[in-house]
Amino acid sequence: MKLKQLSVFLENRPGHLGHVCKMLADAGISIETLTLADTQEFGILRLIVRDWEKAKRILEVGGSAVNAVDVMAIEVPDQPGGLENILKVAEQAGLGIAYMYAFALNGEGNTWIVIRFDDLDRAAQVLADAGIGVLSANEFYK
Repeated sequence: MKLKQLSVFLENRPGHLGHVCKMLADAGISIETLTLADTQEFGILRLIVRDWEKAKRILEVGGSAVNAVDVMAIEVPDQPGGLENILKVAEQAGLGIAYMYAFALNGEGNTWIVIRFDDLDRAAQVLADAGIGVLSANEFYK
């Protein structure tokens, strides 16, 4: 149910993101999904990789500030209102969402969304009770 996500703090300058990706590629680490948010001065690259501990070490040795946090991935029907229904369940349970990002699958009728809830364990239970598909790490990395 829980996935480790790495948050990498980047200077907002040309080539820094490419440098991070090259370090991971050179180590044979594939990025499963990512999102990038930036401001004028810095960015936060959030990414999920299979071997997060190795990736974290490599990035830190390479000079990056890296933080590992728990997130979860859920399956959302790829249709109008699919996400809204899930957000309604979370809201009714009083669950806070720090951020989320989605990625499409190859036409299987669902999208996967990575979410950082304020209480991940409680969120997993609430969503499971509502019949919402919370992905295990094995399902995510398949």
